[in-house]
Amino acid sequence: MFDGVSGRYDLLNRIMTLGQDSAWREAMWRSVPDSARRVLDLCTGSGTSLVGLRRPGRTVLGVDVSLAMLRVAADSTAGGGWMPRLACADGFRLPLRADSLDAVTIAFGIRNLRPRRDALAEIARVLAAGGRLSVLEAAAPKPGPLAPLARWWIRVAIPFAGRLSPDPSAYRYLSESIFEFGSGPEFEVDLAAEGFRIVANQSFLFGAARLWVAERRPAVGQKATEQAIVVQRAMNVPGDSAQAASGTARVRDEVATWRLLQALTSTALAAALVWALSVWLKVREDLPLTPPQRLGGGILLVGGLVVFGVRSLIQWLRWSASRGGGVRLS
Repeated sequence: MFDGVSGRYDLLNRIMTLGQDSAWREAMWRSVPDSARRVLDLCTGSGTSLVGLRRPGRTVLGVDVSLAMLRVAADSTAGGGWMPRLACADGFRLPLRADSLDAVTIAFGIRNLRPRRDALAEIARVLAAGGRLSVLEAAAPKPGPLAPLARWWIRVAIPFAGRLSPDPSAYRYLSESIFEFGSGPEFEVDLAAEGFRIVANQSFLFGAARLWVAERRPAVGQKATEQAIVVQRAMNVPGDSAQAASGTARVRDEVATWRLLQALTSTALAAALVWALSVWLKVREDLPLTPPQRLGGGILLVGGLVVFGVRSLIQWLRWSASRGGGVRLS
């Protein structure tokens, strides 16, 4: 299934997350300690999460079961220093020694690993005691005033956007798997059962996505891993500084472009909601609706306008900052 959608996977992710997935990944990258020398990005897919994990002296491994996705990842991560290693492997049988990793990241992949506790047990096996696990995942909406809108987005909008893909059924599966994953408490129970202790929990876009940061508890008689010594280069490689600067500038330009698109999209949605609200105020009394339905419609439109108005302002500010090089990428 993922082989079939690899070509447009990243583009559709941008659409379905309203352009916010890059910011969510930045939060996941920041949760990985700088001292982590051996980092695995499980379910790496097209390698989008690999760029922010790269550090001098750090070995980054991207693992996925989809070979077509890994080909995309190989093209997108080629060149530059400390290039990630890629491997096609089963997430339930990782080709790694026990206690061999300092950190593991998973972005939008844990819900595809079932039985989930078996997958977490395998992650715990390869992760050293005290090692960090960072999981970014789309979550089912919790009860609340925006829950109906969120459920509509997942059940209707995501499968509709999936029509741009060569395999629309993959995005119907995506919609169903989000609800199967749940809103988070079920996953937290599984983490605790497999020896993890949650140290941070962050929610994005009113709970549409969440980031869990956990540490593997040491087994009985086992000590947590010690902080690794930071590796520094003993000598400069010719052209390496220029290559690093070029890569940084390219990433900054890409971030600025995406943030401009996010700002334009949010502004367009806010403008559309202004128009919709003006039409609603003119015709609401003529519609065959009950008073509670009229009230609910008005609340949804006003609430949406406030949300996207604020979001537009934030996105324009972030775009302006990214143009000046003030964006923190990792």
